[in-house]
Amino acid sequence: MSTPTELLAVLEDYIHPLIGRGLSSAGVVTEAVIADGSARVVLTLGFPVAGIAAALTADLQALLRAALGVEAEIEVRQQIVSAAIGANLQPLPGIRNILAVASGKGGVGKSTVAVNLALALQAEGARVGMLDADIYGPSQPRMLGAQRRPESPDGKIMYPVMAHGLQSMSIGYLVDDEQPMIWRGPMVSQALQQLLNETRWEDLDYLVVDLPPGTGDVQLTLSQRIPVSGALIVTTPQDIALLDARKALRMFQKVNVPVLGVVENMSTHICSQCGHEEAIFGHGGGARMASEYGLTLLGDLPLDIRIREQADSGCPTVAADPGGALAGRYREIARRAAAGLAAATPIAFPSIEISDD
Repeated sequence: MSTPTELLAVLEDYIHPLIGRGLSSAGVVTEAVIADGSARVVLTLGFPVAGIAAALTADLQALLRAALGVEAEIEVRQQIVSAAIGANLQPLPGIRNILAVASGKGGVGKSTVAVNLALALQAEGARVGMLDADIYGPSQPRMLGAQRRPESPDGKIMYPVMAHGLQSMSIGYLVDDEQPMIWRGPMVSQALQQLLNETRWEDLDYLVVDLPPGTGDVQLTLSQRIPVSGALIVTTPQDIALLDARKALRMFQKVNVPVLGVVENMSTHICSQCGHEEAIFGHGGGARMASEYGLTLLGDLPLDIRIREQADSGCPTVAADPGGALAGRYREIARRAAAGLAAATPIAFPSIEISDD
């Protein structure tokens, strides 16, 4: 008859790519029981599990059947906690983690990546919000199809605008589409802090922040005064874009914000007529940048007309075609980013339950 020690040994031999080491040593096994030819295993992961739970369950059931000859009940849970942040900063009410999406220059599709990342994290099973931090050029209201003013019960706090299940906030909800924000840097920084702090966010696992391009006032305010859990850098493969993406990366490193990885957008162009795929902006630039700085390439995305059309119509790709291949790419990026953040933030679990009866 197999023992709990043997059960844990088999679980240790299984290495999931998002966890990166054996399940036992990773500390994700919260229950392991074996008796009368059957086993029960409970895994608790620090990132959303909707996209991997079924495959992980099937893998472990097959593994335990082959290794120990037992049928196993596998339960995969998630427990998303606040990541470690700067010593002088505390998590904000209603928000466990803030993820900044940045780029060194405009035109690389950062805002489209940001909104689809938020929707992908939600599809993976997390509670997610979207903050548009581009004060001069807000685009999230149009992309989310939610161009309306937020409600305020007392003139002091605002409720987030709901769109596709996301809690969202943007200066674009408060001004007319054609009204320019002719503000100096301190006013922009103050506006960002008000949008963040005066919105009543409700129980978010992740707040995705769509930053403006560059390394200016908004980026400094976000990194120095706001508890950012991690950042993602969006670039195209083009050398010019990579030059500026490196600056964004170095900025986060200087202010001690963990960079979770690089997203290469517009990696290839897919012809809508014949399906031919061509690397018109170069090839492998994001991978080279990630390798150069010891980061993860979270994924690459094609230059596909559907992504543009869906964002322009107010229904981004992950919401418009949740089962499609493009949405699948965004969800893989979301899984890798969330798992990378969780790996640096161990969950304080109670003592593991191990039993043979």
